[in-house]
Amino acid sequence: MSTDPAVSTDDDVTASQPEMPSSALPEMPSSQLPELKIGGGDASITVDPAYQPVIRGKIDRFGVAMGTGRRKTSVARVRIKEGNGAFVVNGRPLEQYLCVERDRDSVMFPLRVADKVGKVDISIRVQGGGTTGQTGAIILGIARALEGMNPAWHHALADAGLLTRDDRMVERKKYGLRKARRSYQFSKR
Repeated sequence: MSTDPAVSTDDDVTASQPEMPSSALPEMPSSQLPELKIGGGDASITVDPAYQPVIRGKIDRFGVAMGTGRRKTSVARVRIKEGNGAFVVNGRPLEQYLCVERDRDSVMFPLRVADKVGKVDISIRVQGGGTTGQTGAIILGIARALEGMNPAWHHALADAGLLTRDDRMVERKKYGLRKARRSYQFSKR
């Protein structure tokens, strides 16, 4: 044995590693071993067939699908029924209520995922917050109502990220600061 700690011999290496009995490792052909994928390959992920997702949308006695969406301080109550594509928000057409084209496109995204653009009538009551919060609430409400209308669309809507509530809220203002984190301007003289 050498006294230099930087120099090691083969005996040191074999003595520090515990030996595994050969019976602990199962004999399995390489074709049955799970394949390791790095990056976007999710082919090895299996879904439990007994999994029952929570369906948050409801259908009332008249056959109208209902869903509630929330974002920041906005709440949207969405009602969807089969029809010819009428889209009413707080008694006004969608184009008149949401003036920004990006907001209108994002509101239509859940309908594109479910392939229901122009096939359903949508009536929405939304209150609270600003346009961004109301748009997010409408998107979640439409996705939940579509999920209630046909639970088979759950996985498509969930994979698109439409069934997750965005729980970010405005951070409160702190004492001694101008806003939540912004302090007053420092004056040297």
